[in-house]
Amino acid sequence: MKDLQNNHIESRQIAFVAAFLLPASKLLQTPSMLAKFAKGDLLLPAFLHFLLQAGVVFILLFVASSSKKTLFERINERLGRGAFLFYLLLSFYYLFAAILPLLDLEKFIYAAFFDTAPTVFTFAFFFILSAFICTKGIKGIGRSADLCLFLFLLPFLSLLGMSLQSADFSRLLPLFETQFGHTMSAFTHTTPHFSDAVLLLPLIGNLRYKKGDGTKIMIGYGAGAISTVLFLAVFFSVYASLAPREHYAFSKIAQYFPALRTVGRVDLIFIYLLTIVLLFFTCLPLQFATELTCQTFHVQQKTIFSAILNFGLFWFVLYCNKYYNAFYAFISGKAFFLFWLFTALALLLLLLLPNPKKETNHA
Repeated sequence: MKDLQNNHIESRQIAFVAAFLLPASKLLQTPSMLAKFAKGDLLLPAFLHFLLQAGVVFILLFVASSSKKTLFERINERLGRGAFLFYLLLSFYYLFAAILPLLDLEKFIYAAFFDTAPTVFTFAFFFILSAFICTKGIKGIGRSADLCLFLFLLPFLSLLGMSLQSADFSRLLPLFETQFGHTMSAFTHTTPHFSDAVLLLPLIGNLRYKKGDGTKIMIGYGAGAISTVLFLAVFFSVYASLAPREHYAFSKIAQYFPALRTVGRVDLIFIYLLTIVLLFFTCLPLQFATELTCQTFHVQQKTIFSAILNFGLFWFVLYCNKYYNAFYAFISGKAFFLFWLFTALALLLLLLLPNPKKETNHA
């Protein structure tokens, strides 16, 4: 497999993906699922997820820093023609990982922005946008990440600030006293929403590492984790025992802010901006799948492939949205191990990479 086209990305942009796009993905169903399965103590499983994922990201960055070549260049050299199978499996993984975000985004948009039932083709506009974005390669992801610096920070902090008046943080107490079984149940059921390291793999894999890059990316991931934990704390402090039933809570968490009675629902402006970030995130695994598949099979017409992929996904979502609960129960309750499996596969592959000292001596 050749190197990915349009693959130049800066460490700053990967840090922005970790700090802004990944936290946005956890604003929809994740808070209510954590509250449901953890029996209220939703912070502990979130901490466990972030510690695990941060460890994997650190290992990826450590290995990337050990050579002047990118991770994908070294994988290609080590596996040779066998790299074909790795990239093909990774493409299928990203398509599988895109199922819940796609179904979540559709449900959220219908619930948050439509007072009456929309037509069945309303969500088609997302796939038109996605088909365009999927042709832009890794470089396009970097540009989206730069844009999300402005689209995420102000709306997110504004919604948090507006909801603080309704929050009672004593509802979080006592911390970390839930039964271990409940914590692990929440941990496993939310694994699809916290598989961040594998999502960052194509970005780190195309990064030509320079001094300080790892620090930037780890700070970005840490900032994203803090943002998520803050939102989870405010979310449960506002809704308490109602939290398991409050899906897509970020779209209504600020509605009790007193000033809104005078000026109207200005919080909707912030919700619209965060929805744009969600659109970029939902396209992320589809971009990876498109790029990896086209390069693996030497597809020259990426635009045509992207159009076919998104057309197929549109019909998949159109047909399968009626089975939304069944898909959630299967992927989060039974197939969650696939996300761990691919994380383990990525780490195992790093162990097979050639020793950078041998690369230097050979050169």
